[in-house]
Amino acid sequence: MMLKSVTASFAKVIHGLKVGHLTDHVIQRSKRMILDTLGVGLLGTNTEVFHKAHEYSKVYTSSVSSTVWGRPGFGLPPAYAAFVNGVAIHSMDFDDTWYPATHPSGPVLPVLMALSEALPPSPKCSGLDLLLAFNVGIEVQGRLMHFSKEANDIPKSVTECQEALAIAVSHAGAPMANAATQTKPLHIGNAARHGIEAVFLAMLGLQGNKQVLDMETGFGAFYANYSPKVLPDLDSHTWLLDQQDVAFKVFPAHLATHWVANAAASVRRHLVTDRALLPIDCIERIVLRIPDVQYVNRPFPDSEHEARHSFQYVACATLLDGAIAVPSFHKCQINRPQVRELLGKVELEHPRDNLPNFNTLYCEVSVVLKDGAIFTERCDTFYGHWRKPLSQKDLREKFRANASRVLSCHTVERLIELVENLEVVGDCSVLTALLKELSPPEVASKSI
Repeated sequence: MMLKSVTASFAKVIHGLKVGHLTDHVIQRSKRMILDTLGVGLLGTNTEVFHKAHEYSKVYTSSVSSTVWGRPGFGLPPAYAAFVNGVAIHSMDFDDTWYPATHPSGPVLPVLMALSEALPPSPKCSGLDLLLAFNVGIEVQGRLMHFSKEANDIPKSVTECQEALAIAVSHAGAPMANAATQTKPLHIGNAARHGIEAVFLAMLGLQGNKQVLDMETGFGAFYANYSPKVLPDLDSHTWLLDQQDVAFKVFPAHLATHWVANAAASVRRHLVTDRALLPIDCIERIVLRIPDVQYVNRPFPDSEHEARHSFQYVACATLLDGAIAVPSFHKCQINRPQVRELLGKVELEHPRDNLPNFNTLYCEVSVVLKDGAIFTERCDTFYGHWRKPLSQKDLREKFRANASRVLSCHTVERLIELVENLEVVGDCSVLTALLKELSPPEVASKSI
């Protein structure tokens, strides 16, 4: 009896899934993901790394062009539009996070938006078509992540990637050495670009190994403990998004730092009343009990990207200011003397039961005062995690705050209305038209 091919089962499911397979739960969750991703992508068009990717991509032209979000009158070939929009989405580490650890929407949505403009105008791409394609992309990503137990945990260090480093870099993967640098957002952009290129090349007849998901020398080259599984038949298909929601971030930094911010804010309430200043001189030590995640262990970050990947910085900035927001990662905020003084007082502890896993990790923050008093608070689940999801109202507010940096208030509200009713939108071109709408001067002058 011939064993079933994992790769063939994926191809069959991808080809066979139809709009009718979408559940109401999946539709609602994916619309939230799309709205959030558009918002963080629009905000990201103001970042330095986006501007560099945008300038680089200007050398590419073709007879078919797709929208660069927030850039009226300027288009790129679909693969490069997907690339720069993907970079924008991940430029501030503000995009959604799933379990096992991945950023699901960033590599998928820019591809679909770019292709919706590049495909022939008839038949039109409807909102339901977009939702189906988006969920197929998310589903495939999630299923692949479940092929390795290693993917369940946050990557611990660069050394764990050494075996696959050369392969990962040559295929524009995501080596941990580039975490907390301007290159990390390129991982999302490259995934989007290479996805489109793979489709176009396959349409031209280019052939590859038809067992690539089955083999340890195929997709298995990127993971330890690789154990691929054949997908169930369509009549018994269930969506991973039905079972596992995503996390939406309330500030732009690595997801693990959100536990730290929550616990630090709770401790601060013991130390500060009303609008008084944090008594820095009275603090002897700040102890963070967190998982051992080396690439988020940055005692004295020097850049916005390092600060977004620093348990220490997020704890100190929260203790000092009461909360973390988009401006918290500006250079002038990172280099404040009060912040640097607090950073020098931080100690890390790694309890054995605190594993680097987004489903189980926790954070305890203890502030030890010079008079011997100790204040400790713990966070097991922060607001925005899939166990404590953002309300639709707060998700809209996040989108408004992000998108209004680039688009007019009228356009922002129209986008919210369209995405929240995406399943009845007849033509997705209305979305891309809004994303390239000319911004009024007062919006164009805003900066982050």
